[in-house]
Amino acid sequence: MLLGTHTPRIDDKGRVVLPAKFRDTLTDGVVLTKGQDRCVVLWPTAEFKDYAARLNEASRSSAAVRSYMRVLFSGAFDDKPDKQGRISVPTQLREYADLERDVVVAGNGATAEIWNGPAWSSYLTEQEQAFSEIGEEVVPGLF
Repeated sequence: MLLGTHTPRIDDKGRVVLPAKFRDTLTDGVVLTKGQDRCVVLWPTAEFKDYAARLNEASRSSAAVRSYMRVLFSGAFDDKPDKQGRISVPTQLREYADLERDVVVAGNGATAEIWNGPAWSSYLTEQEQAFSEIGEEVVPGLF
C-alpha cells in the first residue's frame, strides 16, 4: 500500500524522487493521470490496468463515461522509476496541478497523489474537520 505524506522537490527536469517506502510497489512502472482535485494521481501500472479494464466495462453510450475516459486516458503518461527512484512528471500534468518546486506526495492506499504544497495544506485543512465529524457510513458495512 502507498501510505503517508512525503515532501520531495521537483527538479529542473520535472523529476520527483518517490518516497523510498513506495519504490518496491512501483518497480514495474507507474501511470500518472489527472486527479479530480487538481493533483496528479500516481498509479502502479498493474493497478491502472485493472482500473482501466473496469472502466471499459462501463456503457459508452453515457456522455459522462465518455468524457471521463477521454480526460483520464488522454492525460495519462507511463514511466518507470530510475535507479534513484525518480519519475518524470510531464509538463502537461505539472501545469494542470500547478506543481512547482515543493510538492507533497500523499499515499492514498492503492494510489498516491502529487500535490502543489500549499494546495495540499489548504485541502487538508478544509477536509480534516469534515473527516472528524463523519458519523455515517462512508463505505457500507465499514462503520
